[in-house]
Formats: sequence, C-alpha cells, structure tokens
Amino acid sequence: RRGRGSEGSMEAAELRVGFVGAGRMAGGLARGLLRAGKVPASSILASAPSDKNLDAWRESGCRTTHCNLEVLQESTLVFLATKPHILPGVLQEIRPAVGPHHIVVSLAAGVTLQTLQRLLPAGTKVLRLMPNLPCVVQAGAMVFARGTGAGDGEATLLKSLLSSCGLCEEVPESYINIHTGLSGSGVAYVYLFAEALAEGAVKMGMPGGLASRIAAQTLLGAAKMMLETGEHPAKLRGDVCTPGGTTIHALHQLEKGALRATVMNAVEAATNRACDVAKD
Repeated sequence: RRGRGSEGSMEAAELRVGFVGAGRMAGGLARGLLRAGKVPASSILASAPSDKNLDAWRESGCRTTHCNLEVLQESTLVFLATKPHILPGVLQEIRPAVGPHHIVVSLAAGVTLQTLQRLLPAGTKVLRLMPNLPCVVQAGAMVFARGTGAGDGEATLLKSLLSSCGLCEEVPESYINIHTGLSGSGVAYVYLFAEALAEGAVKMGMPGGLASRIAAQTLLGAAKMMLETGEHPAKLRGDVCTPGGTTIHALHQLEKGALRATVMNAVEAATNRACDVAKD
C-alpha cells in the first residue's frame, strides 16, 4: 500500500473515464469533472444505444460510441449508468473486457455490491455510488461504498474526482438505501416544501415568480449556513426565533401540522421502498 496516495493524484492527470449509459445523471457527473478541470473532454468516452443522449456529450467535446465494450477498452475508470434492470445484461456483455486495471463504479439503484461482484470477474475493483439529481448542477449529495477488491487508492480517487460534483462521502453499503430515502428522493420533498412556501406568499399578495425565487434562495441560504457553521439545525432555528415574534408563531403552525413526524415518515417510506426494490 506504500505510496498509494501519490499514485491516486498522479492517476487523475492521465485518467481515462468511461460512461456506459449516457443519461442525465451520467451527464451531470461528466459536466462536474469537466467544469472542475479534473479530466479533459478528450479523455471521456460515453456509450448509449442511440444518438438521442450522445449529442450533448459530443457538443462538450467528449467522445461517444454505441459499443459498450469500446468504453472498457478505452477507459480505466468506468461508470455504469444504465437503468438497473438492464445492468445484468450489460455486465454479462462487458465481463470479458474487464481487467485488473479497471475501476468499475455502478450508479444503478438497488444493485448490491454482492451482485456486482458475482457478475464481474473475481477481484474486480468495484464501487457502488448513489448520486442525486443536483449533481447535474454540481451541488449533489453522493455516497459510495467499496467492494472487496477496491482499496484506499480507488476510494480516494473517486472521492477527489466527485468532490467537483458536490458532497461525496464514503459509507457502509447499508447506508445507501437510507441515502436514497434522505437525499435521492429527498430533493422532491424540498421542492414540495418550496412550492408550499411560495404559494403561501402568493396567497398573501406576492407575485408567483418572485415568491419562487425568494423561496429557492431561502432554502439555499439555510442549507449553506448548516454546512458552513456545522451547527445542529435546531440551534440555527432557535437563533431565528425571537420571543413573541413572527417565526415562533409560524413554527407553532408547522408543529400542529406534524411537519417533523411527516417528513420522518417520508424518509422511512422511501428507504423501505429502496430496500424492496433491491430485493426484486
């Protein structure tokens, strides 16, 4: 393991990155790598069955192909970004081309490391990554878990590359379904909350477009304060409340509506569903 760290940083300079599947999430990760200058466009190769998704990749200077095997032949770090039900067939197809120099990263929801390792050659360096939609604007929340063949070098490389797409944390695989319930699906809970915030302002007489922009900026600012101060959200919430003021009156209404219990139930329901999908 000696010198592994320096190898990780050197590798990034000459890294060739492949994407099997070229949908929205794959495109978001690729844009993050390009924007941060982590990988030149000429070192990225994406494959998809039709040209529908590939045009955008070509416009940003990436290379494209219809052949999944070509991605393996041309790349060292390979992201598997197909739909989960298609992945087993894709793994069967690429298996002969996977070698010890490859790092294989699966984005497929519900496909476990155990399954990936079973369908790939023994000892393959495989990791499982769960991104969320804001990766497409480089503000994602991602977690990844490593398979038995992947070491510290691979984990460090993936983390340093993906930090350009947002928050990226290594976790035990058992957390991945929880991340789906908290963050993958959680983005939608936040949109619902933002919509309700803006509609409340519209009800009180503010134009819809302005209300939406202010709601979005309010969420962005609150999130940024949580990340940058590291304070518990309850402490930050307390800082906004003055005795007998507007905020505590509003919070009382949210508590009457059981906002906290409802959101906790939502995270639980989405996590359970992610677990069920993994079993199918």
